Amino acid sequence: MDRAENRFGGDTLAAGSATLNPLYKEVKSRLTRGLAGGEWKAGEAIPSESRLAERFGVSIGTIRKAIDELVAERILLRHQGRGTFVATHTEDRTLFYFFHIVAKDGTRELPVTELLSFRKARADALEAERLALQSGAPVFRVRNLLKLSGKPVIVDEIAVPAALFTDLDRDVFGGREGTIYGLYQAQYSITVTRISERISAGRAPARIAALLGLDTGTPALAIRRVAYTYDDTPVEYRVSWVNTEHHEYLSDLWRTRGNEP
Repeated sequence: MDRAENRFGGDTLAAGSATLNPLYKEVKSRLTRGLAGGEWKAGEAIPSESRLAERFGVSIGTIRKAIDELVAERILLRHQGRGTFVATHTEDRTLFYFFHIVAKDGTRELPVTELLSFRKARADALEAERLALQSGAPVFRVRNLLKLSGKPVIVDEIAVPAALFTDLDRDVFGGREGTIYGLYQAQYSITVTRISERISAGRAPARIAALLGLDTGTPALAIRRVAYTYDDTPVEYRVSWVNTEHHEYLSDLWRTRGNEP
C-alpha cells in the first residue's frame, strides 16, 4: 500500500491507495500495533480523534469507526468528557468480563484465591497446541483454589509460556496485588484482550474432587480457556473445574460486547 511519509514516521495513509481492507481497518491495525508496542500504556489516554486523524491523514469519521471497534472489543474505554483510555484489568473488569461463575441466584462476587502450587515444566501436547508452542517448550504451571462465600468452588490449572514471563516465580505470582490478568499487564506488558472458552461436564480427577470436597465420580463443570493478547497471540491456557452444587456458569453477551458495568 502506498503511503505518504510525514513527521509521524510514515503513519499517514494515502486516501486513494489500494488495500484489501477498508481504510478504518488499516487505522485500527495501526492503533493495535501501537498498543502492542507500548506506545500507550494501560490506563493512559490515547490522542484525540482530531490528532489521530491528522496523524494518519484520514477523516475523523474513519478514526471514530476504528476506535468504535476497539471499544467494542474492550481494548479501549470511552469516558464521557475525558477521552478514550487503554483498558486496565481491574477487579471490576475481571468480575464482569472474565469471571463467569455466579451463585444460582445470580449473585456475583470476586473469589478468594489460594495458590496451591507453582512450578516450571515442559509443555505437554495440549498446552503446546493451545499456546502455539513447540512441544516441550518451557511453561510455568500454576494451580489455584478459588473460594466463594468461604467455600471451595473452583480449581484453576494454568499454563503460561516461560518465554513471555521471564522472571515469574511463586513469590511474584502469589504476592501480586489485584488480578492475574492485572499482573500480566502491569509487570509484563501483556494485555489479555479476549478469551475463548470451551465448556463440558465430566468427572473431576481425584486430586480435583478432593480439593472441591466432591465425592469421587461426582460430575463437575470443566472450562478450558485460552487467553489472547493483541493480534490473537495466545498467552495463557487454563483449565477450571467448578463445583456446581451452588454455582453455575453465566455468559451475559450484552454486557460482554463493550458495555461497561
